[in-house]
Amino acid sequence: MSKILIIDDDKLLANTLSRFILHMEHSVTCALTLEDGLKEVSTGAFDVVFLDVNLPDGSGLDVIPVIRKEPSSPEIIIITGEGDPDGAELAIKSGAWAYIEKPLSMENVELQLVRALQYRKEEADIKPPVALKREDIIGSSPQLETSLDLLAQVAGSDANVLLTGETGTGKEVFAKTIHRNSSRAGKNFVVVDCTALPETLVESMLFGHERGAFTGAEKARTGLVKEADGGTLFLDEVGELPLSVQKDFLRVLQENRFRPLGSNKEIESDFRLVSATNRDLEKMIESGEFRKDLFFRLQSVIIELPPLKIRSRDIKDLTIHYMVKLCERYGMETKGFSPDFFETLAAYNWPGNVRELIHTMERVLTVARFEPTLFPRHLPTKIRAHAARASISKKETDKDLLEKDTLPAEMLPKLQDVRETAVSKAEKQYLYDLMLLTKKEIKEACRVSGLSQSRLYHLMKKHKISRT
Repeated sequence: MSKILIIDDDKLLANTLSRFILHMEHSVTCALTLEDGLKEVSTGAFDVVFLDVNLPDGSGLDVIPVIRKEPSSPEIIIITGEGDPDGAELAIKSGAWAYIEKPLSMENVELQLVRALQYRKEEADIKPPVALKREDIIGSSPQLETSLDLLAQVAGSDANVLLTGETGTGKEVFAKTIHRNSSRAGKNFVVVDCTALPETLVESMLFGHERGAFTGAEKARTGLVKEADGGTLFLDEVGELPLSVQKDFLRVLQENRFRPLGSNKEIESDFRLVSATNRDLEKMIESGEFRKDLFFRLQSVIIELPPLKIRSRDIKDLTIHYMVKLCERYGMETKGFSPDFFETLAAYNWPGNVRELIHTMERVLTVARFEPTLFPRHLPTKIRAHAARASISKKETDKDLLEKDTLPAEMLPKLQDVRETAVSKAEKQYLYDLMLLTKKEIKEACRVSGLSQSRLYHLMKKHKISRT
């Protein structure tokens, strides 16, 4: 018997669906709001969640990643009365199992539920994968974890991977992590920056050449493709690969063989291909700038990296991580932070993503080299100005909300629940920061926090924070 949760404010539909699922001999719990639904998910190990889109206190689509990251990681079946192609696409990209329009066909409901439960059973029978080596990927937001889950699935295979996302989201870091977690980790990780390939020399750089193959070729050269033999070839910004070379590269992918310039013999290279782009390759195909057959070869698996602006909860961890690294590089004492320093960072939209955050921290440490604590004053003016504007906008929004009718009493949680949640959240965040700053050295962590070793271990176990 499996545990099913229904989150839908339509009581009649929820009752009908409940009876149908009970008839299938599964247990059922119902919630009429997102808030109640999330409480149920956090306290019960559900296998499947039927989730409405338009709920009284928010959109079900927004909480798909949150629900998927619960310990039981339930499959989510979206049920909605307003079918929307964009919503359906967003649901699937966010990790939903299926998207069903109302009025519900119970035959379709049964089919999707049976398949989702079968999938979970088969997944549970598979030996869990080895923990990822992800030292350079910092953060624990649901958006980032979704990308990491997919990375973990593909790392052990030899499938071609296409990484997509905005500039600065860390595509090369992800590519290196795929390599480090693969069976090819002991071989070369070769980076090809397609934006820096001179069109006249691109074939020579990729495939190599013999001595005298062209003017200036005074000695033979091994190409980057051969250097990646046995390892991983990373094509960064693959959308910039010249059209004239795309056909030749397609053949290399198909046969793992190529001919260096000036040579009369073909050579082999067994490599795993990881590519990255911040461009829309499908639009480039329509405009004739990119080959469709090459695109299909690149994208055996696509991993989309989230922009920093939608994973703001990771900003604090990223900032501390890179602050520690930069201080070590420049021989500086580790800095402290004022609480509003992180608030100012979180209010900014980070168009340059993680790369911009790293450059910002470098600038901050240059300005505050001899100061023990970092304040918003040390940040670039544009970031502080953005935070000031955002604070005014928030006050206006809060004022509008206060002027509206008060919320129903039943929507306000108990004070004790609020207090316990706040304390637990603060404890967990403190422990994350403590482990990051002390590099998980338990004695140093005890000294900094003032906790006994047994109390520290108890709290780490409570909040599921690893010591390794």
